[in-house]
Amino acid sequence: MVLLKWTFAFLVYFKKDAGKGILGYRVGMSFLTDLIRPSIKTTKKREVAADVWEKCPGCGQLIYDAELPQHLYCCTHCGHHLRWNVDERLAYLLDQGEEQGSQEPGTKVGPAPVAIEVRVPADDPLQFKDRKAYKARLKEARAVSGHNDAFRALHGHIEGQPVAVCALDFDFMAGSMSRGVGEALVAVAQYALEHRLPMLAITASGGARMQESTLSLMQMARSTAAISMLKEAGLPYIVLLTDPTTGGVTASFAMTGDVHMAEPGALIGFAGARVIEQTIRQTLPEGFQRAEYLLEHGMVDMVTPRAEQKAVLARLLGMMTSGVRAG
Repeated sequence: MVLLKWTFAFLVYFKKDAGKGILGYRVGMSFLTDLIRPSIKTTKKREVAADVWEKCPGCGQLIYDAELPQHLYCCTHCGHHLRWNVDERLAYLLDQGEEQGSQEPGTKVGPAPVAIEVRVPADDPLQFKDRKAYKARLKEARAVSGHNDAFRALHGHIEGQPVAVCALDFDFMAGSMSRGVGEALVAVAQYALEHRLPMLAITASGGARMQESTLSLMQMARSTAAISMLKEAGLPYIVLLTDPTTGGVTASFAMTGDVHMAEPGALIGFAGARVIEQTIRQTLPEGFQRAEYLLEHGMVDMVTPRAEQKAVLARLLGMMTSGVRAG
């Protein structure tokens, strides 16, 4: 009987307040539960969004997505240059007027960029259809990008130096060269010629747009002829080659600049490496068609990291336009 009483005392803890369990007692695991708190507490598992991390194509390490903008979309582990949205790139390179504070004392800041008018040709003259109608592809790309085609045409300034810019948007059907892109190149070149401005082309493209067939290939000749007009007028033409720059874009206006600046690790070429190997039946050297390889073989003039591109472009524009009167 005594043993049962002691056992019950360990299982039941006395509470003076009425209504706490049976006959004023609070039943628990043991009296130790109230004297010693559990050392491990369970918390609700938080859900982590799938797009929080980005895997670096260069080193394979995970990069915290929120850190990418402040590092200009370069890997924080190995420095690999990831592909960068064209609008964010232009917002970084071009002066934004009074709203932008100078990063260094004495740095000039020009007005915010303004759009150069481009008359985009009518859609799908060939009524092209593969697995999906070309008009449907255009509709989807426009809904995502908010733009009519794979280009941005702007009159802007880089650290106070005026420049006419035509940039390709790789997110719009892989930056492929359509009649609209060709029209933009010609319009920007004509604008630069009219206002006596240097021109900057920023390339990121998979080449000609197959849905426009020969009409797309014709833009190679049109854009090259437009650039020739600039050179005849003594106006500088600079090309910033980003990853990737291939196909008909490489074979035309991308490689006709007075100065070719490339981003580190950028893929730059005409045909793909596998096609070349199958054609010549030889193994290509390591790093073939990358910016560093092209620099070693004289195809580009410089390989410049993103953090330095704005300052280098400003210096180039200043030196190359010292004898050119800008309107």
